Amino acid sequence: MKIEINAVLRGAKGTGASRRLRHEGKVPGVLYGGNGDAKSIELNAKDLYMQFKHEAFHASILTLNLDGKKESVLLRDYQMHPVRNNIQHIDLQRIDENKKLSVKIPFHFLNEDVAPGVKLEGGVVSHIMVDVDISCLPKDLPTYIEVDLVNLSIGDSIVEEGEEGAEAAEGGDDKAAEGGDEKAAEGGDEKSDKKD
Repeated sequence: MKIEINAVLRGAKGTGASRRLRHEGKVPGVLYGGNGDAKSIELNAKDLYMQFKHEAFHASILTLNLDGKKESVLLRDYQMHPVRNNIQHIDLQRIDENKKLSVKIPFHFLNEDVAPGVKLEGGVVSHIMVDVDISCLPKDLPTYIEVDLVNLSIGDSIVEEGEEGAEAAEGGDDKAAEGGDEKAAEGGDEKSDKKD
């Protein structure tokens, strides 16, 4: 899915200027990285929010149309209003096609309801990780990683594996999902068969 967003250069900077932009239905932002200088930009709030709702917007290469010039960018950060749930500010990073970038990619869990540990054994699936940091070239960037739980039983774990052309970032737990007993998940007591 190719996502294109439109922006124009922003002249006025500062808190007051950003507040005025928001009242006009615009979102202030910054474009940085790559071979160019950092630029202050403004985007139409409604158009941006319609694209922002798609999961692909957060973990894929975007095309930024800045005053008629198209650039490949990546969403790096954003701030949301705590009550109104609208975008307050957005940070976009230019990408270089020849340099690796580090991005959080979400997991899509498949066949959760038909896993033997859930359907036959009465267990629950515990999502230990919902996304993973990967490092790859922009051309190898996946929008999401599918995790198939079709063979998951109680006590089993699914361990993340690198996508082709991508490698997981260092450190952290590498379990994506784990099948667990429903009683243990609810905090119920397990009686031991061990006698004193």
